[in-house]
Amino acid sequence: MSTDTATQNFVPVRDIKDDVVVLKDGKLCMILLASSINFALKSTEEQEAILHQFQTFLNTIDFSMQIYVQSRRLDISPYLALLKEREDKQDNDLMRIQLREYMEFINTFMKEVDVMSKNFFVVVPYSPAPVDIKSDLTSFFKPGKSDTHTDDRFAEHRVQLEQRITVVEQGLNRIGVRTAALKNEELVELFYHIFNPTDVNAQIPEHKE
Repeated sequence: MSTDTATQNFVPVRDIKDDVVVLKDGKLCMILLASSINFALKSTEEQEAILHQFQTFLNTIDFSMQIYVQSRRLDISPYLALLKEREDKQDNDLMRIQLREYMEFINTFMKEVDVMSKNFFVVVPYSPAPVDIKSDLTSFFKPGKSDTHTDDRFAEHRVQLEQRITVVEQGLNRIGVRTAALKNEELVELFYHIFNPTDVNAQIPEHKE
């Protein structure tokens, strides 16, 4: 068994299709990227209102969800490259010196302090109801039937999942949190970095449908 194959055995994701993550246990999930709220800068009344709205939202949903916070070391190399380009084009000697000193300051600061970027995700799952295995096997052995049956069932489950997503988006919007559903490529990148945390600048493998 190759190293890649052995590693894949520990990854719970079976496929990513139509912006939906299909897990190996048959569960489906969609993931929302969520904005943050600077709770500490809110007044006491605003904080209480936010907490009340969030509590109401949690009491409204009848399904589980997961909030995932991803912390990654901030990569400033593109910013430094931009400053370097401007330094090379700068005609004013004083400005060139100031740019160079500023880049040195940024480099030193980043080496001494771990500056992290944070992303907030909301994972909304859906577990399809158990299926009739005998019926599935019968359709499987009928040429031309299996794929259509599977696609139709996936489409039905996706509709159910989208309804949950709508409920979550509306609930979070009431407390001032904006959301955006991740697409296929964004989901691939998210899971790649989850299972390869050290490859910050690695090329993300192309996802094949």
